[in-house]
Amino acid sequence: MKNITVSVDDETYRRARMKAAEKDTSVSALVKQYLTAYASAVTQNEELKLEEKALRAGIRNFRASGNISRDELHSREQ
Repeated sequence: MKNITVSVDDETYRRARMKAAEKDTSVSALVKQYLTAYASAVTQNEELKLEEKALRAGIRNFRASGNISRDELHSREQ
């Protein structure tokens, strides 16, 4: 387990100690709880990958043979 040092102003530390005491815990335990939750949260990139995977899994009966040809796609009416 790693130890870290965090610097905060006196007022912030005093208020954090009061809030920790209200919850019958320590400032260190609150910081550990916050960092654990923060580190385990799904990132936006991971969330998008999961969404893409779900969307791809939901695609059924796709066939490229029903598409128009490249020439038809790029033809222009005159």
